[in-house]
Amino acid sequence: MIRVVIAEDQAMVRGALIALLSIEEDLEIIGEAANGLEAIEVVERLLPDVCILDIEMPIMNGLEASERLVEKYPSVAIIMLTTFGRTGYLQRSVNAGVKGFLLKDGPSSALAEAIRIVAAGQRVVDPELAFSLFTEKDQLSEREQELLMLASKGLANKEISKQLFLSEGTVRNYFSDIFQKLQVKSRTEAIHVARKNGLIDME
Repeated sequence: MIRVVIAEDQAMVRGALIALLSIEEDLEIIGEAANGLEAIEVVERLLPDVCILDIEMPIMNGLEASERLVEKYPSVAIIMLTTFGRTGYLQRSVNAGVKGFLLKDGPSSALAEAIRIVAAGQRVVDPELAFSLFTEKDQLSEREQELLMLASKGLANKEISKQLFLSEGTVRNYFSDIFQKLQVKSRTEAIHVARKNGLIDME
């Protein structure tokens, strides 16, 4: 049996996922959570084979939870579920080490099969999103996303340079590259575009 934990903030959606996946003979839903923080606690207590995380959740979103879970429990395969087909979400998930990334509007049979695939140590990504990720040019790097996230919190170049152990000149060069990639002229615009595309967290 493949032991599964499901984290989804909407109770009706979570209940539907549990009901649909419980039909599968080789899957056992052993726990559930309503936000990312709960998901971490449930995974820590039950150590499932697979954890399904919704991206948009309160208290702690799925992306943040996935980054912590992959680091702390690398044996637990993570599948991200999202309503929004944003390549930024996919890019961050891949960088974090997530094994699966699917859209919510897909059939339950596809999710069940994805669980089996990631439990076997392989990756599975929604085909349309995967295509857009690898065909879009100038995706932001992990470091560039990190700089933008700090800028979104109001940190100036000097503060960012100290926090990331970079020179101020290097930070300025990073922002210059970010502006060029996102086709913007200011930090405010860059932060707005990055949030819109799922490259950094919303406020």
